[in-house]
Amino acid sequence: MNPLEPFFTFQNFSEPQNTMSLIKSISGIRGTIGGKVGEGLNPLDIVKFTAAYATVIRRTTKNPSGKIVVGRDARLSGEMLYQCVSGTLIGMGFDVINIGLATTPTTEIAVTAEKADGGIILTASHNPIQWNALKLLNSEGEFFDKATGEQVLKIAEAEDFDFPAITPKNYTGKESQTESSPDYEGNPLGHIFLKDYTRYHIQEVMNLKLVDVEAVRKAHFRVVCDCINSIGGVVIPQLLKELGVEVMELNCQPTGNFAHTPEPIVANLTGISDFMKSAYKDGRPYDLGVIVDPDVDRLAFVQETGELFGEEYTLVSVADYVLQHTPGNTCSNLSSSRALRDVTRARGGEYSAAAVGEVNVVTKMKETNAIIGGEGNGGVIYPESHYGRDALVGVALFLTNLAKLREENPKLTVSQLRKTYPPYEIAKQRVDLSPEIDVDAILLRMKQKYEGKPGIEVTDIDGVKLDFPDRWVHLRKSNTEPIIRIYAEASTMEEAQKTADQIKAEIG
Repeated sequence: MNPLEPFFTFQNFSEPQNTMSLIKSISGIRGTIGGKVGEGLNPLDIVKFTAAYATVIRRTTKNPSGKIVVGRDARLSGEMLYQCVSGTLIGMGFDVINIGLATTPTTEIAVTAEKADGGIILTASHNPIQWNALKLLNSEGEFFDKATGEQVLKIAEAEDFDFPAITPKNYTGKESQTESSPDYEGNPLGHIFLKDYTRYHIQEVMNLKLVDVEAVRKAHFRVVCDCINSIGGVVIPQLLKELGVEVMELNCQPTGNFAHTPEPIVANLTGISDFMKSAYKDGRPYDLGVIVDPDVDRLAFVQETGELFGEEYTLVSVADYVLQHTPGNTCSNLSSSRALRDVTRARGGEYSAAAVGEVNVVTKMKETNAIIGGEGNGGVIYPESHYGRDALVGVALFLTNLAKLREENPKLTVSQLRKTYPPYEIAKQRVDLSPEIDVDAILLRMKQKYEGKPGIEVTDIDGVKLDFPDRWVHLRKSNTEPIIRIYAEASTMEEAQKTADQIKAEIG
């Protein structure tokens, strides 16, 4: 009998079949698979959006190569999306570098390695099984900025794109113009080239200066990894084994049949947590648990006891290690833990906050010359590798730090390491509003109420954030529904909830 069966069985997490969603934004298009045009993600919408993307790439790319990289996670709809996307790109005259099943960071790295004009990642990241998406990359392997993303949306809406035609050269219509001796201008259509960048990506990670492969190998770590039955199930175990780690694989078959809801938060990780708790009680604990989302750009850890390390502390712990060896600045988004600010200042650096969204964090990192940054959802961005969230980089840096610490303290555990970082807790709430309520007016009122008050810093680059000396609260409106999201952080969950409740009451 498989010892994992009590913990891991496939469940159907699909929404009701009549619930369809299609969301178009500057970063791409995502939705539930199926439905009518404009209501769900289907071939017609995919083709139109891909053609718009190709049009923008052709109009804006300097020194074009005529190549677009396409990678995808293991979702059930992935092959369908790939066929639609690749056929459209070929029809638009681009060569497709098909890297097959690949993580988001692998695809980003492949764009620059290929010197391609851009890339498309077919993944809905942490969304459930019925979702998929097209994430759009520029020639730097980075997500589009707002202006470029808006161009794609505008062109897609207007269907303002042209497909190149195969045309004969000096065609006269005479019988001598035969199939065996055609006289054409040339084939303007693209071609498909198959390549695998997984090994390339892993080697890039292992070659990073702050990744000490020998130290990790000497530590003889035992690690459990839960990869949701997507591409992480191929990449993460391979990386760990290359690092000399003993690996227990949970949900590592890239079938696309997600074993639990994909987002790596506490409520969805009871399987790996219970498994590690059982091993801990039996006296042979694993050193660490590793969890990734379906496209492997978010990373969470589990302590040897089976308790969650805390998604916010993925970036904090990795950044603290990097700062010890390369002092400098850091950056995260406004909704991320203050702990990163604290460890950055303790190491002599400066911390900056950006609006929520990876592209915003990357922009701020470049402005401030940050040596590491990311998002509190477990996204580590390490420019020494590339400007994109990368779980592989996070795993390798974290294990290196733990291995080096164990050289001085062989019995150090992950739970003990967690206690060395500033203690914070984040509470997340929401305020539901009727559609006619002016959300912007509410946020403006809250900003004006607290502006100028002693000891309170007000930031309005993304909603309204109120920084108190010992806590903070961030209010953001949703782009898809009439609600205000409230994130509050304090030294205890009780204080965080109390802060969120106070602001919620003030909104009314």
